[in-house]
Amino acid sequence: MPEKVVFEDPRGEGPPIELEKFELDASLPDYELRARKIPDPDPHYVDLGMLYRFAQLEWARRSGAEGLAPLHVALRGHMGTGKDHDIEQFAAALGLPYFRIPLTGEVRDVTLIGSTQLHGDGKGGTESRWQDGEITRAIRGPGLVNLSELNAAGAETLFALHGLLDRYAALDLPTGETVPLRDDVRIFGTMNPTDIRDYAGTQTLNKAFADRWVIWEKFFPGEDQVSNMLHRRYPSLKDAYVTAISRLTVEINASFETRDAGVRVETPLSLRTVLERIPAGLLIHARDSDPLRRTWEEFVLPQVDAYDRDHYETVWNAVVRRGPSEPPYGAGTPIP
Repeated sequence: MPEKVVFEDPRGEGPPIELEKFELDASLPDYELRARKIPDPDPHYVDLGMLYRFAQLEWARRSGAEGLAPLHVALRGHMGTGKDHDIEQFAAALGLPYFRIPLTGEVRDVTLIGSTQLHGDGKGGTESRWQDGEITRAIRGPGLVNLSELNAAGAETLFALHGLLDRYAALDLPTGETVPLRDDVRIFGTMNPTDIRDYAGTQTLNKAFADRWVIWEKFFPGEDQVSNMLHRRYPSLKDAYVTAISRLTVEINASFETRDAGVRVETPLSLRTVLERIPAGLLIHARDSDPLRRTWEEFVLPQVDAYDRDHYETVWNAVVRRGPSEPPYGAGTPIP
């Protein structure tokens, strides 16, 4: 019997969703490659509700409801909100090989779809052979494809994908081969908002292309959610530090999202900073008289645009002023 996985609604509103995991057929010609591409579940990952929403859509797809076409989800959110991590962990939960394909402005349709290339024939001459591009290789399945940075792709790239993402559900190769979207392939995407923020290379998504996606917003986490993430990942981190970091995160990101130009900052406090840089800084500066302040100066402020630092300091003084005086980590954590 196929292994099953249960998705719980973190809000406690919806019923648990049980789904069968995908099974990788050992007879696949690229079995070893795909087996290596199945992500490991992150033991520190906290589902803020996005995995449950993915599971709802997956359940609907598997329900067999008449006339229901496959739907493709794109997550839109600011840097550091965990969009790609959500999608990767959904692939891990379902046991699907995970293919993350960045759609930068330099990527061309031949890179994604494939091209004919010359190869030596072993007799001193050459012969032409078709070589799959990244998307073609991924959708030969099984797999979960994450088309990252959708709104940074060039027009020719987007038009090349139209047929794959609508009811035609296939790629037509120049060789004459049609590669259909298999039942064991899922397509997701991510993008940053198109606004006044400094997301170089992004643009408003072509409306015809956008209509091929279900677009869901990914927001910054709240204070309780940040605390939960820190406790999960660093169980020996003292509560006073968890509280201070969580409050700083929420206040800075509220300033990032405000429309008031007088208090708005242009650099958010990303989850990368909160969950990776700050805890590392606290460990390094654990013997300092104010470990959090020293970490703030060396691991946070250098990431911030110069004209944002005054407001970052204003938030620091309003929320913390002086960091906790106790050691950041409990007994058993090595201190330099």
